[in-house]
This record gives sequence, C-alpha cells and structure tokens, in this order.
Amino acid sequence: MLAIRMQRTGRRGHAMFRLVVQESRRTPTSGKVAAYLGSYDPHSKAVTLNKERAQFYLDHGAQPSHGIVRLLDKEGVKLPKWVTASPSKERVVRNADKRRSTRPEKLVETESKKPSEQVVNEETAETQEKAEETKQEIAGNKQAEAATPEASENTDEVKT
Repeated sequence: MLAIRMQRTGRRGHAMFRLVVQESRRTPTSGKVAAYLGSYDPHSKAVTLNKERAQFYLDHGAQPSHGIVRLLDKEGVKLPKWVTASPSKERVVRNADKRRSTRPEKLVETESKKPSEQVVNEETAETQEKAEETKQEIAGNKQAEAATPEASENTDEVKT
C-alpha cells in the first residue's frame, strides 16, 4: 500500500519537507520513493504541489498522513470520502486570569505604573546615598594616604 507523507530535509533547526509517495512499510528516510509531489516550508508556510499527481495517487488508494490531509485540503485538492481529516485540538489557556492580555485595561495600567515608579524612586535614592558614602570614604582614604607616605619615607630612611 502506498502512503503520501512528508520527508524531512534541510539543515538542523531549519526543517524543509518533501511531499512524497512511497511504500507504507518503508521509513521516510529510506530513500525509496515512488513519486515526489512537491515541497513544504514550515517557516514561510509555502507549499508547492503537483495537484494532478496528488489527485491521481489519492484516487488509486494512497493513504495520506494527517499533515498531508491538512495541506491538500488547504491547496484545494479533492479528497476521497474515505479520507477523514482529524479534528483540530482544543487549546486551553492555563491561568488565563493571570495573563496581562486577559485583564481589564484599567487594572493593567494602574498596576504597571505605580509600583514601577515607586521602585525606581527608591532605587535612585538608595544609589545616590551609596554614591555619597563612597565619595566620603574615598576622600577619607586619600587623606589617610597623604599622611602615611611621609611616615613610610621616614621608616625607609631608618632601615637603611
């Protein structure tokens, strides 16, 4: 039995797919392909497809994979009655009330502005205080160093 499936090509991290018809017992990477029907680029969502050949293989019993069924349906290929498209899965957003996109706008504005302004003001005050303390320490160290070189010169003279 023949299968219509995708064969991965492209470099690591940048997949490209060939749409191939091959024996269903073979793996897509085996290289034994009955026909190439086109290609699919998942990054740009570009599909190139030989619609007549795809229709021919579908009419003669080739089994399309789930991804191929969606691609063929989007491209307008008439699918046989025995091919069923899998229903799309329901997506559930967990903790939707915690997301900013689902909160009312008024709450988002008040929460985002006030705490950040307070934090910024506190941080700037703390950094200014620290800067003044370090300036005072540096000035104190300079005065201490200015007094010690004379003493160190005197000790050098005594040693020699």
